[in-house]
Amino acid sequence: MRFSSSAAFEVLNLGRADYAAVDQQMMDLVDEIRAGNAPDTLLLAEFDPVLTVGRAAKVDLYGDLGLPVHAISRGGKTTYHGPGQLVAYPLIQLQEGVRDLHAYLHALEESLIGTVADFGLPGARDPRNTGCWVNGRKLASIGVAVRRWVTYHGVALNVSTDLSWFRRFDPCGLEPDLMTTMEREIAAMENEGAAAITPPLADVAASLARHMKEILREEN
Repeated sequence: MRFSSSAAFEVLNLGRADYAAVDQQMMDLVDEIRAGNAPDTLLLAEFDPVLTVGRAAKVDLYGDLGLPVHAISRGGKTTYHGPGQLVAYPLIQLQEGVRDLHAYLHALEESLIGTVADFGLPGARDPRNTGCWVNGRKLASIGVAVRRWVTYHGVALNVSTDLSWFRRFDPCGLEPDLMTTMEREIAAMENEGAAAITPPLADVAASLARHMKEILREEN
């Protein structure tokens, strides 16, 4: 399914960034794309530590954790963003005939599975929870929203994230010990004799951008 029909699909890697600034940039781009003044765009970033609270959770539960807390319009509950985590926001104008959000979520999962496979990890789906899972542990979270059929928000892939933050709340309504990172899973493979190293975030970003462009723009 070809979700993006834009003539161009721009990738903006913002590097280490402030969440609030990127959130504003994202919403400005959504309006530009909706007006036909900007192409479909993929935003990539690594955030300073922050909690984001989706529509299914209450923001006032997290004020004592010592982090900035942002109530946002995506689906889902609460998650942590911080150093060592790659966040990707596909901003896509969905045309009539491809306004299937279940298929869109499936495509995002597919792009994550392809990305982690590039680094030797067996990514998979969990039929009960969106995201990318490895060996029964959650490696990436997905939370999306749509404004006038332009998608925003997206995925958060734990590359070398400090998992201790997830133990301070219930991440996405799950047990904290279910969360994992590429670094942790690759290390487990190394202990079993596999020749693998922890990938730089920039390499993971390049892989994810490639898979998202291929999957979101494919025609079947």
